[in-house]
Amino acid sequence: MVINHQNKIKIPVTELEQSAFCQDGSNFRTKTLEQEFKAGVRWQKIPTRYLKLKPEEIKSSISELKKALGEKVVILGHHYQREDVIEFSDLQGDSFLLSKLAAETKDAEVIIFCGVHFMAETAEILSSNKQKVILPNMAAGCSMADMASTEEVQRCWKELSDIFDSDSDKQPVIPVTYMNSTASIKSLCGQNNGIVCTSSNAKQAFDWAYDRGERILFVPDQHLGRNTAKDYGIKESEMVIWDPYKKNGGLSVDEIINSKIILWKGHCSVHTRFSVKQIENAKIKNPDVNILVHPECTNEVVSKADYVGSTEYIKNIVHQAKPGTSWAIGTEINLVKRLSHTYTDKNIFCLDEMVCPCATMYRVHPAYLLWVLEGLVAGFVINQISVDDNDQKFSKLSLQRMLDLPK
Repeated sequence: MVINHQNKIKIPVTELEQSAFCQDGSNFRTKTLEQEFKAGVRWQKIPTRYLKLKPEEIKSSISELKKALGEKVVILGHHYQREDVIEFSDLQGDSFLLSKLAAETKDAEVIIFCGVHFMAETAEILSSNKQKVILPNMAAGCSMADMASTEEVQRCWKELSDIFDSDSDKQPVIPVTYMNSTASIKSLCGQNNGIVCTSSNAKQAFDWAYDRGERILFVPDQHLGRNTAKDYGIKESEMVIWDPYKKNGGLSVDEIINSKIILWKGHCSVHTRFSVKQIENAKIKNPDVNILVHPECTNEVVSKADYVGSTEYIKNIVHQAKPGTSWAIGTEINLVKRLSHTYTDKNIFCLDEMVCPCATMYRVHPAYLLWVLEGLVAGFVINQISVDDNDQKFSKLSLQRMLDLPK
């Protein structure tokens, strides 16, 4: 869902919603659904009886329903989920790990994906035809994915195709899409000799793409694309940004031809909040603090960090760290808070003192999980995810190329 302005710039509603849940970190807890709706959020409608349920009532009911459903249902939980959703997940991970787990989860009849829409789509694509995938709140999209609509990316691909007439044995452009994109974008990559990547394997995806093509179109996160390209040795002068609201992305033909990577003008609303100033402040307070950030942060932040990596990487680095060490982390607050509560022998805090959860992940309130579980017990499948046959076929192709990348 987006808000359209007269200048045709689209601002995802999730970008506006996020500020409603920003806090100083001292009182970060789930309220009743009715209370959270008062923030003016635009979430999926749910039967009114769930609105006033207190967190304790919801937890008790979810526990009973999980026991009743047994192994028929598996709940996948992304690291950015609230604690009172994660506690009911059978498997946890980042988008890469969960995509693998979805492909390996063969026994469960139903997969409930506590994450966002593109993740549930990926689970649907990689799971068997006999399995059903449920997203508790269908409004849980992704602001980054919203910045690259199917129509915009298709138009970009056509404009690029019209420009190139390469005599090289290699394809002029290889499309590489970040996992944070719709099934239709993944399908476009599958149809055009492209691949999906995550922040865990972007470097390997670049290896794969440059073996086959002269340049990369990287969709939709410009920051992950730029950070990976810099690590790869690509010069800043060889990187261009594609603005989907301008013809040829606002670029000249020469700029496109001379590029090694074309970066889509998209970003993560959570990770772009982190700044060099925050790093400097953390270092002033504690010169020995380790700065650990996600590669969706800007390059200015990444270049000042001590450690950079995916959500799973961040989790593992903290796990392996020595007791007594300090860690200022630049990623989604629910993961940071969970790490600080788990590793009490280390000083772990968020780089941004005014912490903001991922607004789309935040939409999976435990009341929605209760709703879909009660539906299953009653014989109803609520919020089943479906992907059309064409997108299924080609998305699976681009995803399988990712899963086949060397570790």
